[in-house]
Amino acid sequence: MQADLLTTEEAATYLRLSERKLYELVAAGAVPCTKVTGRWLFPRAALDRWVMAGVAAPAAPTRAEAPPIVGGSQDPLLEWALRDSGGGLASLPEGSENGLRRLGRGEVMIAAVHLHRTSGDDDTANPDAVAAAPGLHDAVVIAFVRREQGLLVAPGNPLELTGIATVVARRARLAQRQAGAGAQLLLLGLLARAGLPPDALLRAATEHATGPDLALAVRSGRADCGIAPRAVAVAAGLDFVPLAWERFDLALRQRDYFRAGPQALFGFMRTAGFGDRARELGGYDVAESGRVRFAA
Repeated sequence: MQADLLTTEEAATYLRLSERKLYELVAAGAVPCTKVTGRWLFPRAALDRWVMAGVAAPAAPTRAEAPPIVGGSQDPLLEWALRDSGGGLASLPEGSENGLRRLGRGEVMIAAVHLHRTSGDDDTANPDAVAAAPGLHDAVVIAFVRREQGLLVAPGNPLELTGIATVVARRARLAQRQAGAGAQLLLLGLLARAGLPPDALLRAATEHATGPDLALAVRSGRADCGIAPRAVAVAAGLDFVPLAWERFDLALRQRDYFRAGPQALFGFMRTAGFGDRARELGGYDVAESGRVRFAA
């Protein structure tokens, strides 16, 4: 037996519970565990996170079932997949960090996230944030797509923008997203890596809740540029200046992974039509779609 996997007897002792109470928590889906060849095993690290999250008391109530809502970030391919997969999942796009907080509170079933760091490798930013989030001891992260993010600019790119440094140098009016949105986190990371302070930008006054809202501001002339996916630029008829490829993932609780709505979506992601739509929209890589990137 590996040291980081506890038997039922060992887990009960570790948590100072009776085995009967532990089995009750297992039956309620309230404690992190896995069944292997008919035996329940309990990952020690997951139990530690469970305790630190404050949900390990023996009298802890069973969580209410999360509503069939995908919160977090907005994405054109995801919105299309939610409609056409037939899983009955609704969308509540309001930014990656807000979606993750709602997932932890049980207000959404899935959080769509594309998180970024101000330094270091962004490739593991999503699973690392989920692993550290309060109350998500039983989370799993599923790869949706890799997607291309960049500057949306007017047709012809009249200011000849090539990246964040030229946005600063040419005093271009940048349409911004709300705090905690993945695009805003990417912006902060790009500024930090270029050695530029956040206040170096000439920001448009209004914050925009989604990429399409930001695209409208650029198209109408209320802003000169803004960060959004290539697919948003294509749909809005705007030019696109590539900045980065990013991970766009879906986070949810392990017990919700097998529910009808998520399973319909994950199955749909494996179809040829999903890949065809991604190529049509532009700026997507679906090679890893559906792969488990992290499991608590």
